[in-house]
Amino acid sequence: MIHNSLKQLSQALAAKEISSVELTTLYLDRIARLNPEINAFVTVDRDKSLQMAQDADARLAAGTAGPLTGIPVAQKDIFCAEGWTTTCGSKMLANFVSPYDATVIRKMHAEAGLVSLGKTNMDEFAMGSSNETSYFGPVKNPWDLSRVPGGSSGGSAAAVAARLAPAATGTDTGGSIRQPAALCNLTGLKPTYGVVSRYGMIAFASSLDQAGPMAASAEDCALLLNTMTGFDERDSTSLDRPAEDYARALDQPLAGLRIGLPREFFGEGCSAEVMAAVQAAIREYEKLGATTVEVSLPNSHLSVPAYYVIAPAEASSNLSRFDGVRYGYRAPEYGSLDDMYAKTRAQGFGAEVKRRILIGAYVLSHGYYDAYYLQAQRIRRLIANDFAEAFKACDVILGPTSPSTAFKLGEKAADPVQMYLSDIYTIAVNLAGLPGMSIPCGFAGGLPVGLQLVGNYFAEAQLLNVAHRYQLATDWHQRRPAGLD
Repeated sequence: MIHNSLKQLSQALAAKEISSVELTTLYLDRIARLNPEINAFVTVDRDKSLQMAQDADARLAAGTAGPLTGIPVAQKDIFCAEGWTTTCGSKMLANFVSPYDATVIRKMHAEAGLVSLGKTNMDEFAMGSSNETSYFGPVKNPWDLSRVPGGSSGGSAAAVAARLAPAATGTDTGGSIRQPAALCNLTGLKPTYGVVSRYGMIAFASSLDQAGPMAASAEDCALLLNTMTGFDERDSTSLDRPAEDYARALDQPLAGLRIGLPREFFGEGCSAEVMAAVQAAIREYEKLGATTVEVSLPNSHLSVPAYYVIAPAEASSNLSRFDGVRYGYRAPEYGSLDDMYAKTRAQGFGAEVKRRILIGAYVLSHGYYDAYYLQAQRIRRLIANDFAEAFKACDVILGPTSPSTAFKLGEKAADPVQMYLSDIYTIAVNLAGLPGMSIPCGFAGGLPVGLQLVGNYFAEAQLLNVAHRYQLATDWHQRRPAGLD
């Protein structure tokens, strides 16, 4: 049962082959057995989860259930959930219990009837590419426990890869859904900016952050995305658009599909083994009827430096609220109000968060704003224009998700620049606000390789169709880590 898809679990619940309580118990028992080694979850509340499962069973019995009612999911610990500890992977919020639900949580649980298994580990305030910056310790990749699962949604990725949950939520600011999905052999989708509400999602970089689903397959992601989207008047960046069924186009044939291959993604910088798997995936798409065309994203090489000006600038502003006054950690000893601020932030934030706050404050300071922040915003527009030009010649853009497979724990921890380059293929998508996803496309040295697909604005259904047809023709997404059953 733990290897079943969301559709299969939904059918089993509807047919009363298993109850939500029984299914939830199955996953909770597995979490209790495997999580101490993997460290994917930071908060599990068995009683709360089983109460939600009982409520779901009541809805199933009353005939008021939705398609995913009763199915357990894991929630990234960046989403506020009423009555649950919401830490954002930080000492600053280690004891913070949210008084309200994020919109994503409300829509998935109160409206769709999904069951929360708990909150997953993450890089502190979503700042990281390896899940090593968490106050609660690093998450381990189920494919090789000596390696990282990717970040910042590494806990969600590891939980699904180890089948501690059938699906999970993640957030993506510069690749934080897609990169861990690639490193853990999952499907992960970052929707168009504004499609999923950010209300109650603790902010890192407000113009870049976007929530999305992580699961084994494109079909599962489509079903989960259906429960997450919709206009929210409490989020000023939420887009008021007609409701969509993101699973509606899954089975459409790919004949005539034009796949753009950016020349900048197929040069130096990507490992030969990863590139070989990507090239094999391109050949598979050609068998399915797609054609390829070379496109160019000439400013994509500027995405990393532009991102690491814009994102820290927004982070320095967003994280100013964590001062020890209203909520969260407060330094136990201090001599004045200013001293309390300084000691609280020095003790409550980790090294990577402090680094980004300092960078952000610097680039926004008088005399440097024009030279750094304003220039980065101009580059951001150039990158978005490059994508717009490329989509005149193609329907979707394809390339590697990550330049390498999962690296060793600690391997890049002392070199922030090398860590930042882990997201070299994903960051441009966030800067442009486009939808992007990663799907499994093979293995290199026994470790998963991810294939990135990028669509035009609001093309999530098309992306999911392109991914689903590939997954019907291959079985990479069905592979599971050995030694966990």
